Amino acid sequence: MSKRALGVAALATLALTACGGSDPAAPSAAPSESASAAPASGNLVIWADPNRVKALTPFADQFGTENGVTVEVKEISKDNQQTFLTASQQGSGPDVMVGAHDWIGNLVQNGAIEPVNLTEEQKAAFSDIAIKAVTFDGQIYGAPYAVENIALIRNTDLAPDAPATIEDMVATGKKLKDDGKVQEILCLPVAQKGDAFHVYPLFAAGGGKLFGSTPAGDPDPKQVLVGSEGSVKAFGKLRELGEKGDGALKTSITNENYIPSFAGKKCAFLISGPWAMTDVKKGGFGYDITPVPSFEGGEPATPFVGVQSFFVAAKGQNKTLAQEFVTNYVTNKDVAKALYDADPRPPALTAALEEVKAADADAGKFMDAGKDGMPMPAIPEMQAVWEPFGIAEAGVVKGGDPAKAAAAAQKTIDGSLKN
Repeated sequence: MSKRALGVAALATLALTACGGSDPAAPSAAPSESASAAPASGNLVIWADPNRVKALTPFADQFGTENGVTVEVKEISKDNQQTFLTASQQGSGPDVMVGAHDWIGNLVQNGAIEPVNLTEEQKAAFSDIAIKAVTFDGQIYGAPYAVENIALIRNTDLAPDAPATIEDMVATGKKLKDDGKVQEILCLPVAQKGDAFHVYPLFAAGGGKLFGSTPAGDPDPKQVLVGSEGSVKAFGKLRELGEKGDGALKTSITNENYIPSFAGKKCAFLISGPWAMTDVKKGGFGYDITPVPSFEGGEPATPFVGVQSFFVAAKGQNKTLAQEFVTNYVTNKDVAKALYDADPRPPALTAALEEVKAADADAGKFMDAGKDGMPMPAIPEMQAVWEPFGIAEAGVVKGGDPAKAAAAAQKTIDGSLKN
């Protein structure tokens, strides 16, 4: 399950933990033409989460052999961003770090990563949203390898037709529950502290916003809009779906139980991402993946888009090797597919995605559901938003006043940003 889904209080917890998958194939990637520019000796240290360690190790070994260097792939499985930052500041960090694109603003602010030198041809080989996500202040700070977003996953045995609106989905879920066919209307995690990542499409559909926009279309940290009129209305929509309304959103539905509940046929609708599919496929029922619908007459139900990336550590011991590995080695199709096999999240590399889609239609459906999504804000100020937003969400789901919840969240965020 996604570690991001387990705790959105801080960006450090948004790193994704592996969800299982098949063993990566033996590497067959040839080094790029510029690989000969890499040093003939040295050490390269890479930090990644457990499942990506498994996928990366064969390629790291091959890179080491071809370039006459030693490559160590080290497993980091807890608070990955903060662990990296602390180690970087102490001079004991890696040369390459694997993590989520929304770390970038914080890492740049702390001087922990350097721009990645992708050529125009290399940039063109990735999806537009992947390149947009890893671009900060006009520079590319990561080599993207996987793009992910949530979508509506539906048990087609229980609900044959995709709902046109959130209201349609709730109505179908209610009838199935009244008929004793399911226990929950919707499986979307809220828990006691809220979950901004999963609920954001519904919040956006209700007219809510986190930030205003800069002239370039990026989130503007000087315009926090969690307490705005539109956001108050959106929190009101969440209250209507909550425990004193339709009962579709419940604090008893958590990151620990929402996917197993859907896989166990306890609900017909699941809002989740590619990391859920291993369990879903074990459920033994028909399913489909479609975009999260909006409210009737509402705004688009825009999901956040996350991009997993390779970063070059600014304080690494061998930055030349790191740039070579990140720009000219992990950007090839074989590595992208091996990472997909280890943890099935759609590849950012277009050629790899097309091959994956040919073998697995689910990947294409997730990408279609997120094609108009919003890259997770990578600005450092986003750290101040997650927890207050989550508290506001949980409060209105329990039946709290939307205006008071939004105002309290705005006040907390503003206070954090002034400090």
